[in-house]
Amino acid sequence: MLDLPLLERLSLVRRPRSQRIMGVLLALNYRWLPGVEIEVENAERIPETPVVFAMNHTDRYNYFPFQFYLWRRFDRFTATWVKGKYYESPLLARFMESMLQLPTVSRGYLIAKDFLACIGRRPSEQEYALLREAVDARAKGGAGVLPAPPSVPAELYVSGRNPLGLRFDPDQGDYADYIRHLFHAMMARFTSLNREAVSIGLDLLVFPQGTRSRRLLPAHDGIAQMALHLRIPIVPVGCNGADRVYPGASPFARRGRIVYRIGEPIPHAELADFHIEAPYAPFSAEAERQYADRFAGVAARVTDRIDGLLDPEYRRASQLETGPIVQGVDRFV
Repeated sequence: MLDLPLLERLSLVRRPRSQRIMGVLLALNYRWLPGVEIEVENAERIPETPVVFAMNHTDRYNYFPFQFYLWRRFDRFTATWVKGKYYESPLLARFMESMLQLPTVSRGYLIAKDFLACIGRRPSEQEYALLREAVDARAKGGAGVLPAPPSVPAELYVSGRNPLGLRFDPDQGDYADYIRHLFHAMMARFTSLNREAVSIGLDLLVFPQGTRSRRLLPAHDGIAQMALHLRIPIVPVGCNGADRVYPGASPFARRGRIVYRIGEPIPHAELADFHIEAPYAPFSAEAERQYADRFAGVAARVTDRIDGLLDPEYRRASQLETGPIVQGVDRFV
């Protein structure tokens, strides 16, 4: 399970051996068995310095061919944002760690995992919704009144524990503050890993929409918080055709053609209307309260830029057209 000690032990290197080994294996798949045509339009737009690549997310592996291309043409490597749930299996976690996959968390993820560790079962949708509402309200500066038992198990509020790397002591604070502090600690480490990645010459690769969908979904504001903090360019990338090459859970590509379109970079200077001159901690409750409009503005611009790089079948559409999106506790356990 992803916890604070795991995040703290993650280390980064400029030319990760695991990504190069994976590249050799992918070369066999893409060039011979069965063969995949990878086309990258306007690659000359990619700046020479580290950037945040912002890509739509049509399938499980649509970043593999793009990473392969960056390695073969530019000898560039990426640190990719992934969901914390992909670090659940110890074996998979080691693989993800070696591939420089940076796990993100949410307050909802921490609520679900702490509940499972404390109570021994996953929370019901009702329990999760009540706890999430209170924790989010506390993070936004409100009272965040916790639901009273028996709406949720009383043990959740009175049992001292440390399943995720930060101890909960009910004599020192309540449950909502515990989740809030744990989220802050984990995302502070996540931010420092991103800062380190850029400093050693790695690019960041982010799926701003957060979840897989054939049709583009609106970007979340995480990419905005990080890009404004690091002051590095955002490079929009439109991925077309990868869902037919990777139609299921298998990482072995089918024969096909994938077209990546590189958009005009969005340098920090272009986002002057959204600049934040005062130091701030990305993903902190204070930053999200104070600068929500600025983060949302950058996220909307990123969505617009990606959308313009997509074939009609992948362009953004209503939720009715994209299909149901996984909500609630099902996203985490």
